[in-house]
Amino acid sequence: MTVRFLKSAAVIASLAVAPVAYAQNAAPTAAAAPADFYKMKLGSFTIVALSDGIFSLPTDQLLVERTPGEVKAILTAANAPTLEPTSVNAYLIDTGSRRILVDSGSGSYFGPTLGRAITALKAAGYKPEDIDEVLITHLHPDHVGGLSVGGARVFPNATIRMAQSEHDFWLDKANLTKVDASVQSSFDAAAASLAPYSAAGRVKPFKPGETIAPGVTAVSLPGHTAGHTGYRVESVGKTLLIWGDVMHVAVVQLKDPAVTIKFDLSQAEASRSRATIMADAAKRHYLVAGAHLHFPGIGTLSKAAQEWQWTPVPATPASAQ
Repeated sequence: MTVRFLKSAAVIASLAVAPVAYAQNAAPTAAAAPADFYKMKLGSFTIVALSDGIFSLPTDQLLVERTPGEVKAILTAANAPTLEPTSVNAYLIDTGSRRILVDSGSGSYFGPTLGRAITALKAAGYKPEDIDEVLITHLHPDHVGGLSVGGARVFPNATIRMAQSEHDFWLDKANLTKVDASVQSSFDAAAASLAPYSAAGRVKPFKPGETIAPGVTAVSLPGHTAGHTGYRVESVGKTLLIWGDVMHVAVVQLKDPAVTIKFDLSQAEASRSRATIMADAAKRHYLVAGAHLHFPGIGTLSKAAQEWQWTPVPATPASAQ
């Protein structure tokens, strides 16, 4: 999720601001959640949201609206800033027998306001060597930049997994001209982040719909990238879908899910995936977790009078709904 990594990490640092509160046709966010992690039960599993930090997303430069002025009108009506405070979240699934991380945060790619996922992991009581697998939603650097430091594996005992189509696309620079200039640097970041794991035989791509571990299934959500993938987590009748970058700017995309972002490989496919999975989540009443929803990024979707509503989890976690 970059504009040449948002025109370099220096730009992110200069844009970064503290979170601000605003109305967005939703219940209040879980603003009182711990700054670094948020721990909750999902059936017999433990889910830990990990904050990698916050940066400000220039919505007027990046969102692709259906009609001129639509985004500005939505932001104005919601009293929301053009520079949208945007979370980068990763998620840990602790099944009791396995510890599975979904995405790794951005590492050193985006400047000082991001790159905190490992600090959050440790604050939650885990060590990098505890991680058995890292599941990647997609290979943009804010999701894989935390995998490696100085060419060494951050998670020495982990196998890295992502969709085969995602792996093949970003590790082939022949695809460079197929993506927007804003994400072309992702090819180098993906290669560097995966290299030490590949050298150790610890990269294992999967096919759509594959069961990754008991209770964890890959869900194809194409459009944002070639192999963009969510992970459905199920335990004792409870369900959470970790959906990656299905949504970037909730205040706008809840109002009009057809609004896309320049980072999307296919605007039309990304819009279709968002509409389909939002409708499914609302119909089946399961929890969703988003990489760029306000931390901890976990909640439920519903629709009333043609208006989408986002209800975040309580600030004080309890067992999942």
